[in-house]
Amino acid sequence: MVYVEKDIIQGCVEGKRLSQKCLYEHFAAKMLGVCIRYAKDRAEAEDMLQEGFIKVFQNITKFKHEGSFEGWVRRIMIFTAINWFKHRSRKFQEDLDAEGYDAPYDDNVVEKIAAKEIIALVQQMPEGYRMIFNLYAIEGYNHREIASLLGIAEGTSKSQYARAKQFMQAVLAKHYQILNEPFQET
Repeated sequence: MVYVEKDIIQGCVEGKRLSQKCLYEHFAAKMLGVCIRYAKDRAEAEDMLQEGFIKVFQNITKFKHEGSFEGWVRRIMIFTAINWFKHRSRKFQEDLDAEGYDAPYDDNVVEKIAAKEIIALVQQMPEGYRMIFNLYAIEGYNHREIASLLGIAEGTSKSQYARAKQFMQAVLAKHYQILNEPFQET
């Protein structure tokens, strides 16, 4: 079946199961990728995805056909992940304010790894780091917007992003046994 966005959206507005199935199949893999970056593991990401699609179908009448439908769906997935995180984590603020990693940061280490490894690394981050890293580095929100979305201080967002980068650096340095010594030619 050929995906015709406008017809599928209209079918979903009308509550047609086939249209809902078609829309889900068209976007599920890509949106799972979004959810995986925010989740601690694949099972949690799949739960986020399902909850996100429920919201998509419940709110599809609110889509104004202005801008990208995929962008609209993606935004719902991101906000679902944020809400998931807020509701699940009773110690949200404590996690954000917890003492971070003090490893020196070196941008060159991150350039040496594959995207799949980065996703696995992001999933290892403490929840506060992971949320802010994704919102800032991947989704492009600024620290003021993140602070508003998460109900935290802008400075907290900035410090958690810095700590997320330090965390990533420390784990990568350990994994790749990268030392903070100058390169020596042999």
